[in-house]
Formats: sequence, C-alpha cells, structure tokens
Amino acid sequence: MQNVDLCITNGNVLNVFTRTFEKNTLWIKNDKIVATGDQFEEFHAKNIINASDKYIVPGFIDSHVHIESSLVAPSELAKVILPMGTTSIFTDPHEIANVSGVDGIKYMIKDARQTPLDIFVMLPSSVPCTPFEDNGATLKAEDLHPLYKFPEVKGLAEVMDYPAVAAHDKDIMDKINDALAHNLQVDGHGAGMNRQQLDVYRQAGISTDHECTDLGGIHERLAEGFKVFLREGTVERDLQNTIQIVNEGNAQRFSFCTDDKFINTIIDEGGINFAIKLAIQYGVKPETAYTMASYNSAVAHKIENLGALSTGYQADLVFINDPKAVDVTKVMKNGHFIKENDFKTKTLDFKANTMKHHFKKDDLKLTLNNNECNVIGICPNHIETKHLIKKVNVNNGEFEADLNNDILKMVDIERHHNLGTFGLALVNGFKLNEGAVATTVAHDSHNLLAFGTNDDAIYRAIEEVTKVGGGISVVDNEKTLATMPLKIAGLMSDKSWQKASEDLDAITKAYEKISQDIDFNPFITLSFLSLPVIPTIKLTNRGLYDFDQQKFIDIER
Repeated sequence: MQNVDLCITNGNVLNVFTRTFEKNTLWIKNDKIVATGDQFEEFHAKNIINASDKYIVPGFIDSHVHIESSLVAPSELAKVILPMGTTSIFTDPHEIANVSGVDGIKYMIKDARQTPLDIFVMLPSSVPCTPFEDNGATLKAEDLHPLYKFPEVKGLAEVMDYPAVAAHDKDIMDKINDALAHNLQVDGHGAGMNRQQLDVYRQAGISTDHECTDLGGIHERLAEGFKVFLREGTVERDLQNTIQIVNEGNAQRFSFCTDDKFINTIIDEGGINFAIKLAIQYGVKPETAYTMASYNSAVAHKIENLGALSTGYQADLVFINDPKAVDVTKVMKNGHFIKENDFKTKTLDFKANTMKHHFKKDDLKLTLNNNECNVIGICPNHIETKHLIKKVNVNNGEFEADLNNDILKMVDIERHHNLGTFGLALVNGFKLNEGAVATTVAHDSHNLLAFGTNDDAIYRAIEEVTKVGGGISVVDNEKTLATMPLKIAGLMSDKSWQKASEDLDAITKAYEKISQDIDFNPFITLSFLSLPVIPTIKLTNRGLYDFDQQKFIDIER
C-alpha cells in the first residue's frame, strides 16, 4: 500500500477531457495527483477530505497578462488572485522591459519567486514595440538568450511588429526561432490584421492571439489555426462581443486572459473567475468554461502537467459550491491549501531612477494656422481610437481647449534618456470640466503622458508625477487632488495591494471631481493612447501617428 498526503473523495470533479463533472476521488502526494478513483486498497492517505456536494475544478490559468498593469508587484498581485482561484499566470513583462530592459525582467522574476502562484514568463518580443519611439531599453535576440535559463520562462510574448515579421527581419525572426528551438510557444498580437496578415504570422510559427474584439476577427483566427485568448480587462471589455462564437465543437481553441487589469478592478469583480462567470452568463456550459479557464490555456502554452484533475497533473484545485456562480470557497496550490499566512512577503526594492526629462511649461504651446484638426477620439472600454476631424478653438494662433465639445490638449514626453523630445495632440472623450491628469503608465514605451483643460494644470500634473518618481496624478485648476506614486519603474506601486488600491481609489475619486460622469476607466484608457501598434491614431513622443497609413501625421488638416 502506497502512502499519500491527501485523499479527496465524494467530490463532483471536472473531467476536462470529457467536459463533464463526475463523482471521483483524488489521491495527492506532495504537489501531484498520483491517482484517481476509489483505490482505497492501494493507497493510504494521512488526511481524508469528504467533498460531498462540492464541485472541484482545476486551478484557473490566465493565458496572457501584464502584471505591471495591475499597478502592484507580482508578489502582491498573487495575494489577490490566488484566493480567487487563479493558480497560474503567463505574464509578459514588456512594460518594465521597455523602461529597464533585462534588469526589469529579472526584477519581476525575483519578486515573483516569493509567492506560491506559478508566474510563468513570456519573454518580451518587441522592446521597443516600434522603431519610431524612444523607450528606455532595446532588447535584441542575443539579449534574451541568457533568460531562457530561468525555469519560469515559457516562450516569447506577443509579437506586435508585423512589418518586421513580414519583411523577415533578422532580429525578430531570431527571437521567434529561438523560442521554437527551445520547444516553447510564441504569442501573437494581431490587432487590426486581415486574414492574409494573420497567415504571415502563422508561417513564422506564431500560434496564439488575444487581440480579438469582434466575431469576424475570431473567425479569421480560428480559420488560420490560432488558439485564441478571449480577453476581459479593465478597459479591454472584449468578452461580451466574442464569446458567442464558442461552441462545443470549437471550445478547445479558446482560453481566457485579462491582459491589462487594475488591482481595484480585480478586487471588485475578479480576474479569470470573472471571465468564467461572464462566459456562463452568455451561454457557455459551466464544464466548458472551466476547461477553457484551465486545461486549454496549459495546452496552448505547451505545459503538459497543468490544468487537469488527472493522474500525473499538478495538484492545483479550486473548490466551489455552485458552478454557475463561480463561488470559490477553497484553493489548493501544489497540493497545499492556500492560507493567509502563505503571503507574508514584501515587495522587493527597485532603486533605479526612471524619471529623466527637462520638459518646460512653454513646450505645451500649440500653434495652429487653421482650426480643422486631426483629433484622437477615445472608444470607451476599448483600446482602439477613432480618427476624428474636428473644428477646434484657436485664440491668437494657439489652440485653446473646447470644453463644450470636449477637445483637450495632450502631450507625450520622453522620460528615459532626457532627450527633450515630446509630441502634442488633441483628444476627445475624457469629459473634463477642469484640471488635468498625468501618468507614466503609457503603453508601450511608458513615457510621460498628460492631458487637460489648460497648460497650467497640465504642467502641474507633470511636475507632480516627476517629483514622486513616476505615477498618476490628478489636479484641478488650483491644486493637486490626488497622486498615486509608482516607484517601481513608474509602473507599479511598492506598497501593499491594499494601500495601492486605496491610492487608486483616491485618484479615481479625484477624477470624478473634475469630470462629468463616464462609464470607463480614464487612467488605463489614457495609458493606451500612446500605443501606435493599435488602430487608429495615437500619440508618441515623436508626434501623432496614423496606424492605418503607418506614418506620422500633422495635427492640422
């Protein structure tokens, strides 16, 4: 008779291979499921749990997430999502890599090692994301080579430079082929791509994509053989527009991801558990939704011992009362039930100075010769923008904010090397009544981004985030209302998740004081207005960029 640590019996256990719940017994030794079924004569357990009336599913897996977007460090994020049932995540640290390069990636790996959460790393493929921005670091294929020695590294993250792939650029192809040579997976980033462009990615060996916002895009990715990560973040609310395509015949091609989700959004609604709940509400069978949230993700990432409650698999289990409610009651990670005292860790110190610029208030002046301009139109709860043509206010040859029509000035300031470069643009949709907002979370180069109703307020917000070493600040026309310091590369708080969430709530309430009612998160929406690999017009530190034309354009028409 073989001794094991634990026997869980009488539970309604999800079989991800048949997508059914079945009465079954799980035998667990150390961190593995060593057998299933009523083998009481073959095994002796130190402890027995009678899971009668409970449902047991595999630990949830986030297929693609930027931890930096939570605004807390890896060890702090784990404290929030593990009790919610997420036991593994695949993270792309390209936000901090765009600021601090290899040192930033190593920082994330080391901080993550403090937590029982499996934090698998997909190496950033596009640092910088384009050749026409000024970020903090450049990572070539040879820079990534030493990182493959880390056991946490499981592949190459979202390849977003389509022109480089199409042109068979040596560096990007070396990055892709290095990952494939290690028998690891390569993620795609197919925003705005048509079927032919998607096929170019498939030719290169890219096998997944998460940039799917409508049913047509999903269908094309399925037709090209992609595994698709359905996304539900703080702003990227894509699930309700895409989940209808999932059926019992194609469900094995889908898993869930959060991509970019603020810590307070996770606290309020959940992470992958929230995506499961939404999928079920939209008609996906619970058994299928839980399979998508676990086994399908592991398969997509070529992880063979994760995501199933079967012999030989890692003992990551989630206990729930009602499968439709996704009401998590208990979580097991690596054969150990998660308890509060498992999280007595402190965020590692990050000492690098990442705020270097000499921007002046006079730099905000925007001279115009006519009043017909290209304007960035935000799309609430999406990271794409509209390319608007608007008549704007011009006073003595300079732009003046138009609060009635919600047209404001915006600036993107290089902050990494003190180059003195900056871009100006006009933006519509934030509904400010007064004041300004500044942030150093500005995808993907993470320069200093600000917008507001007048130059005085914009400059004060810029000064505030500079003074604290990076962060998010909200000011009115007279004073600073709230600031969230982000001392880790200008991207993450060095505070506990509770304190960080309080800071985030404070800047949110401050924004509400200076704006009309909105139904989207203004800060994460702002952070994506500088990402030129997403349609349609965005602002970089070199100027206004048109995604459709793949070139810089003037503000004036």
